Amino acid sequence: MTVADRLAARRDQVGRGILYMIASTVMFAGGNAVVKWEVAIYPVGEVAFFRALFAFGTVALMILPRAGWGVLRTHKHREHLQRGLSQFGSMMCWFLAVRVLSLGSATAIGFAAPLFTTLLSIVVLKEEVGIHRWSALIIGFIGVLIITRPGAGTMNIGVLFGIANAVLISTVAIAIRRMSVSESTETLTLYQMTTITMCSAGLLPLGFAPPHWIDLLLLALAGIGNGVAQFWWTRSLAIAPPSAVVPFNYLSLVWATILGFAIWGDRPGESLLFGSVIVVASGLYILWRETMVRRRRLPAAAAP
Repeated sequence: MTVADRLAARRDQVGRGILYMIASTVMFAGGNAVVKWEVAIYPVGEVAFFRALFAFGTVALMILPRAGWGVLRTHKHREHLQRGLSQFGSMMCWFLAVRVLSLGSATAIGFAAPLFTTLLSIVVLKEEVGIHRWSALIIGFIGVLIITRPGAGTMNIGVLFGIANAVLISTVAIAIRRMSVSESTETLTLYQMTTITMCSAGLLPLGFAPPHWIDLLLLALAGIGNGVAQFWWTRSLAIAPPSAVVPFNYLSLVWATILGFAIWGDRPGESLLFGSVIVVASGLYILWRETMVRRRRLPAAAAP
């Protein structure tokens, strides 16, 4: 199958890809709401462990029966460990951020990740970035400043953890971009979940309270939902062009804002709404520019 044939096949499944992406945002938002609820009651490490454990079990049940144990074969154990540790650090920063911030604010700051990914692509991957993406990068960071309002006495520890989460997520994106040349999505996902679960288990001695069965059920649902959402998100990108489905990922901010208001009564302020629009717009523009660059390079890559 030629490159053109593969692209045509992906275009034919854009509708399904969009549905997978939208469904994943709903699952992610619901799971994040459960996490915010539970970290107010139980130690963060305990919440992280139970969610990671159930997510790992879900992902394993989805992948191993179909792909077999051979999916674990790799020569990049160190890279998988490094990426898993970055993902674990990102998750912990997110948990600590959402413990302090509203669900909408934490989610909005997290959407700064594509900006940091672009910045790290320049530094780490030595990618050439023109004036258009530099402009989007600067405008996007202005949006982050509007959301966090560092001069208004709101630069609390939650904001710092939220920014750290966005930075670490960007390092994970860079690692995936490098490793996906030789590693399958299934391999990347299983090693990631294994590392996160083991690291989370290491936090249990620092604080553990026997969970009520209802809370344990909620954490199980959050973990299962996270695993399913990861699968749907990956599936969306596998069957449709990123430029068609990634914009729908920003619906997570809508669901987070709705859940934050419905459960905790968090009303989004003007700075959150205005800053979120700027961050989302700059992220979409960067995605559009990257898509245009790839399309220009495609004919050369497809040439015999």
